[in-house]
Amino acid sequence: MGLEERVAELERRLTALEAPNREAPHLGEGDFWALEGLKAQLADVGSAAGGGVLYTGAVRMPTGEGYEWQYGVLTESLMEADWADTAESLAALGHPVRLRLLREILGGRRTAAELAALDEVGTTGQIYHHLRQLTGAGWLHTTGRGRYEVPGGRVVPLLVVLTAARP
Repeated sequence: MGLEERVAELERRLTALEAPNREAPHLGEGDFWALEGLKAQLADVGSAAGGGVLYTGAVRMPTGEGYEWQYGVLTESLMEADWADTAESLAALGHPVRLRLLREILGGRRTAAELAALDEVGTTGQIYHHLRQLTGAGWLHTTGRGRYEVPGGRVVPLLVVLTAARP
C-alpha cells in the first residue's frame, strides 16, 4: 500500500471516529475492526511478515465486577517460546470440577465453605486439592482465610481460553 493510500485510509478512520452518534461495532457485525487494528500495529512496528496474535475483552461479571483487558504478542515470539512452560496452566483447567469452581468463584461464591456446599464437586479435601492446583497455576489467588478470587488480569484470558476450546 502506497503512502497516499495509507493517508486516505487514516483519514477515513479519523472521519469515522469523529462522526456524531457513532455506534460501536456489534459483535458478529461489520468488518474485523480488532484484526484491522492489529494489522495496523504490526505494520507500524515492521513485523507484518510474521504476524501476531491479539486477544481482548470487556466483561461484566454476574457480581457486577468489570474487567477490560488486552494482550498482543508477535508470532515469532510465540514460535520461539517453550510451549511446555504453559502445560501446568493448561492442565489446571483440564478438570471439570476445576472449571466449575472457577465459574462459581466468578459468579460470587468466594469461600471454601460456599464451594463445598455445591453438589458434585467432591469432598472438602478434594475441593482444596483443586483450589491448590488453580492457585499454583495462577488462575486463583487467596484474598483472606478460605477466600478465593480469579485475579483481575486472568479473567479475560480465562474466558478467551474457554472460548477457544468451544466445539
